[in-house]
Amino acid sequence: MSYHIVSIDDAQVSLSCRDGQLTCKVNGEDKPRTVPLEDVASIIITSFSASLHSHLLIEAAKHGIALILCESFQPVSILLPANRSTDTLLTRAQLDITTREKETLWRRTVNAKVKNQLLLARHLAPEDNKLEELDAILNSSHEHKEAMGARTHWGIFGRALGIADFIRDQSQGGVNALLNYGYAVLLSTTLQKLFGVGLDPTFGIFHVTREQATPLAYDLMEPFRPCVDWRVAQWVRKMQREAPEAPLEVTKEFRRWVTAFPLEKVDYLDMTIEIRGVIEGVIRSFRRAVLEHKPTIYKPWTPNSIKWAGC
Repeated sequence: MSYHIVSIDDAQVSLSCRDGQLTCKVNGEDKPRTVPLEDVASIIITSFSASLHSHLLIEAAKHGIALILCESFQPVSILLPANRSTDTLLTRAQLDITTREKETLWRRTVNAKVKNQLLLARHLAPEDNKLEELDAILNSSHEHKEAMGARTHWGIFGRALGIADFIRDQSQGGVNALLNYGYAVLLSTTLQKLFGVGLDPTFGIFHVTREQATPLAYDLMEPFRPCVDWRVAQWVRKMQREAPEAPLEVTKEFRRWVTAFPLEKVDYLDMTIEIRGVIEGVIRSFRRAVLEHKPTIYKPWTPNSIKWAGC
């Protein structure tokens, strides 16, 4: 059964196929890595200097494997076998999601996001007097829970970093610019996994469909935003200690720091795995929920521990 999403991210790598095995030869390593093609669902290539043998492209097509090519971690091309250029069953299921099912899927997503914001807020500012308010928002059924939770979360976030008047504004610099970059990394990772399991990101459950937009990716990445928030908070505190007069900018060092966050390990179900693996697991549960029209199968991520050391 095809179930592996293989990520190729080494700087210099050669991909080929031999005896039904995907063969990956990394520059500087003596022994190539292999995995049976029959166990592979898709191959995501983020390496900036990968070479592919034409025989692999043909064999991947025969095995129904999608190849997703990325630039700066953003998917830019998808190579699909001719017989699965569209997963008709899955596409029809996405189009047939009822309004009630969408509402349930989105409610579960928002609840997970607000819970993760609360857990992070407790970790960043355990004495903040607005924690009880955020907890009350989490346990409410308010129509605007996400907006209310975000407003309270950002207040706590700013005070924890010594920025009393912090307002989340995508058009601003400083901490906002750092968050924007981190969310772009999260969006790219989410898109990779969506394409990897065959979901069309243009069919969302809440965010509005626009030209060249990917609303489903924006939907499903929401509970993972606090992971970026925590990563940025760590960076800001580091800069406040080491270079308090320096402006907060998206530097090469920051890009390297935040880009690595999908590789950090967190707890998920009964395992401790990389965040990108958790994103894949959540998306797979969403895919199954869509196919079976059972929204409760979809399980957005929330950590079992409030200790954010793993993010």
